[in-house]
Amino acid sequence: MSSTSTAPPPRVVVFGLGGTIAMTSSTGGAVSPALSTQQLVDAVPGLADAGIDIEVVDFRRRPGASLTITDITELTAAATDALANGANGVVVTQGTDTIEETAYLLDLLHHRPEPLVVTGAMRNPTLAGADGPANILSAIHTAASTHAREQGCLVVFADEVHAARWVTKTHSTSGDTFRSLDTGPLGYVLEGTLRMLTRVPHRLTLPPPHLAEHARVGLHTVTLDDDPTVLDAIGARVDGLVIAGFGVGHVPEPLVDTLGTLAGRIPVVLASRAPAGPTLTRTYGFPGSEQDLITRGLIPAGWLHPYKARILLRALLNATANPQDIATAITTAGGLTAPTAWPWPITDNQPTETSTTDA
Repeated sequence: MSSTSTAPPPRVVVFGLGGTIAMTSSTGGAVSPALSTQQLVDAVPGLADAGIDIEVVDFRRRPGASLTITDITELTAAATDALANGANGVVVTQGTDTIEETAYLLDLLHHRPEPLVVTGAMRNPTLAGADGPANILSAIHTAASTHAREQGCLVVFADEVHAARWVTKTHSTSGDTFRSLDTGPLGYVLEGTLRMLTRVPHRLTLPPPHLAEHARVGLHTVTLDDDPTVLDAIGARVDGLVIAGFGVGHVPEPLVDTLGTLAGRIPVVLASRAPAGPTLTRTYGFPGSEQDLITRGLIPAGWLHPYKARILLRALLNATANPQDIATAITTAGGLTAPTAWPWPITDNQPTETSTTDA
C-alpha cells in the first residue's frame, strides 16, 4: 500500500497597527481606530475557504499619521520572530497616510526571505464599499505565496502588488491611490492567486538600528523664490537633511551657499520634488543646478523619492553608519551606483522558477 502525505497549509500572521481600515464610531460621527485585528480578519469574505492558517496580533491601534520609527522597528522584530517560528508570511494592516514610508523602512530592516506585506483601506468599515476586507484577502494570499519570497516588503492594494521601494500614495481619497509611477506594479492577485509579472532585481537591507538613537532628519521642499533663512533655521536643529529640489535637482541660487555650508556639517541629500523621475548628476551647470550642488557636497538621490530618502537617511544615522557609507547607500538605493557598491550584503533576486504564479 502506498501512503500519501498532505503538506500543512501555509501560515500567515496578521499584525494590526490601526488606521482607517480599523476605524469605526459608536455614535455615527467621526471615526477612530477601534476594531481589533481579529475583527478585521473575521470580516473578510472567502478567507475561511482560502486554505490558509491565520494568526492575529493586535500590535498598535493608532492612525497612520501617529506611527513612529520605533513602532516600525519593533514591528520588524516581532515579524522576524513570527517568521523564525514557522510562519510563511506576515501581513501588516495600517493607516494609508504613511504606508509609503513605513513599508520602505520595513523593506530596509526585513532580512528574511518570507514575504512581508503591508495593506490598509481608503474607506473605513462604516462606509458603503469599504475596501479593507478585499485588501486584507489579497495581502494574505500574497503573504502565503512562495512566489513573493525574496521580494522584501510589498504593498498590496486594490489587487495590485507593489515593491515598497517604489510605491507612493498618489491621491488623498481614491481607492487605487497606491502607484509605482516609475515602474508599475510587480504583479496582481487574481482569483485568489498571486501572479508576479516581474521581480525586484535585488534587496538592499540595513543593520538593525540602535533603538536609543533618534536621529533628527529634516525634509525641505524647495519652492519659488525660496528663502535661505528657513534652511538656516532647519539646518541648525537636524542631524541630516533631504532637499526636494525642482525638476532634476535644482534650487534657487540664494540657497546655494547655505546648502554647501550644511553639507560640510551633516549629510544633505538632493532629491526631486517631482512625483516621478530621477535627479541627474551632470547635465546642468548653473549655480543651484544638480552638478553645482553635488560639487558642494550634496548627495544625489537618483530615483529615490524624497520621503524614501528621508527614511533611508534616518535609518542610516540610527545605525551609526559612517559618512562614506551613507553617501554610497543613498546613491546605490537611488540607482546611481551599482548594487554591489551597497556597504552591506545584498540579495540577488533573479527568478529561479519557470513560473511566476501559484497554481
